[in-house]
Amino acid sequence: MREPAIILFDGECSFCNASVRFILDRDPKRHFRFCPSQTEVGRDLLERAGLPRDGVGSIVLLEDGQVYTHSTAVLRIARKLRGLSPLAYPLRAIPRWLRDGVYKLFAANRHRWKGRIRECRLPSPEERKLFLDTA
Repeated sequence: MREPAIILFDGECSFCNASVRFILDRDPKRHFRFCPSQTEVGRDLLERAGLPRDGVGSIVLLEDGQVYTHSTAVLRIARKLRGLSPLAYPLRAIPRWLRDGVYKLFAANRHRWKGRIRECRLPSPEERKLFLDTA
């Protein structure tokens, strides 16, 4: 059986938290586990992946022993979701420097455009099991 992929996300970013909710709602096979990158568990995972403990300003996907960031992480996540999200995966044919440029522009402004998290949806007990120990 395959290990679930781990998504490290900015736990203080409203857009990132909305993205986690989006993924939770469209991942019935539970391919993904989640961890805020600001937690000790998140920092340890970043370090083990060879990334800075304070993050890379991007969502990070740890999947099958590989590390994916920026637009590549987003597209690899999208391909596993139900609904129309997998239709975005062919965008990987766009050169990564261009995809990542657009991603980084959005990421640099996400707090200004979407704000920082003030309140969040509490995960159901079933969903809570998908989050790595953040205590």
